[in-house]
Amino acid sequence: MADIKQLAGMLQELDDLLTRCMRCGMCQAQCPVFTISGKETDVTRGKLALLSGLSQEMLKDPRQVQDNLNRCLLCGTCEANCPSGVKVTDIFLKARAVLNGYLGLSPTQRLIFRRLLTKPKLMNALLSMSSVFQGIFSKDADQIIGTSCARFNAPLIRDRHFKKLAGKPLHRQVPSLDTQAGSSGIKVAFFPGCVTDKVFPDVGQAALKIFKHHQVGVYMPANQACCGIPALSSGESDAFSTMVRQNVELFSAGQWDYLLTPCATCTSTMRKLWPEYHKGSLGRVITDNIMDVSQFLVDVLGVKPETSKTGNTPVAYHDPCHLRNSLKVTVQPRAVIEAGGKYSVAEIPGGTSCCGSGGSFNIKHYQLSRDIGREKARNIKSSQARMTATACPACMLQLADMLSQEEASMPVKHVLELYAESL
Repeated sequence: MADIKQLAGMLQELDDLLTRCMRCGMCQAQCPVFTISGKETDVTRGKLALLSGLSQEMLKDPRQVQDNLNRCLLCGTCEANCPSGVKVTDIFLKARAVLNGYLGLSPTQRLIFRRLLTKPKLMNALLSMSSVFQGIFSKDADQIIGTSCARFNAPLIRDRHFKKLAGKPLHRQVPSLDTQAGSSGIKVAFFPGCVTDKVFPDVGQAALKIFKHHQVGVYMPANQACCGIPALSSGESDAFSTMVRQNVELFSAGQWDYLLTPCATCTSTMRKLWPEYHKGSLGRVITDNIMDVSQFLVDVLGVKPETSKTGNTPVAYHDPCHLRNSLKVTVQPRAVIEAGGKYSVAEIPGGTSCCGSGGSFNIKHYQLSRDIGREKARNIKSSQARMTATACPACMLQLADMLSQEEASMPVKHVLELYAESL
């Protein structure tokens, strides 16, 4: 629990950010949670109204305030479309930090954020052990998508259709890498991210294959930590800074031109939130050089889509919220899908809506997450595509779950996997 002076300072920062909201209600049309629930407390305007009297509300019913605040995907759609330019994500992250400072972490959160995520070696060992025994507790749900479901009644898993942990995570397939630049003259640092490493190592291998094809050197140090977003989004800024510091030390030890990741959430966190919320120096990690891999391929290496579309397999592309809203990266992943000449992009009816994942939101509010996600799955199904692709492993987990539940059996791939097939 934070001391009174620290809380007072955090509340003042929050009040300064809240003044820009004009309560116009434009966010109602943008919020995926409000679309499902219809509750004013679920839309951004309602949450900001609640936060304007946070110091008083914390004394009345802090748990209720925290629950209302957590019913947010942090997708950034409202911020991207706000006519007043309100920094919604910044406000919500700071408010969660205030509430965490007032209430403290639960024992489970302390264990995960402070004892596991800040210790990559321990985390890797525990999850490797879990992957060995996961077959005992799960069974196949959809063989085409590759999802499983719980073999026994499990309150946390419930009716989820999930991807299993990889039998051999990326950090065991490629413990570390330090290769020199070839004809491209470029060397990149590669940050796979937790979900790529432990669930979708093929995405990491696809990225490494692409780098090798384009004669790009790779620096990938061992024992990378989480990017920190699970801790930060729960209001735990100290654990977040610990993870950032660990990664900064690892990547500062190498020489590279760009720091790349195949995860939209990791990219957004590292580029936008590391410099804003990390309590320390970022060393030689310049956030302007942190990029999504597909953006690097198109904007730096000049990868272009094939012009011929005859006979190409249609792929429904889902825009990850953090790429679209935070980083404005939309064209590049589509270009990467079509670069190999085998696939064409089939736009999803209903537009660029959120898939409903939201990290911990999916755990705390699964029914809401599921309602948002199944609508997305139905739209994908109606696109007549034969495959779904995205540029975020967390979205891949959600889309696999939702498509499997909607009996829309089609593979869910990362855009890098599709491009790597052609090389």
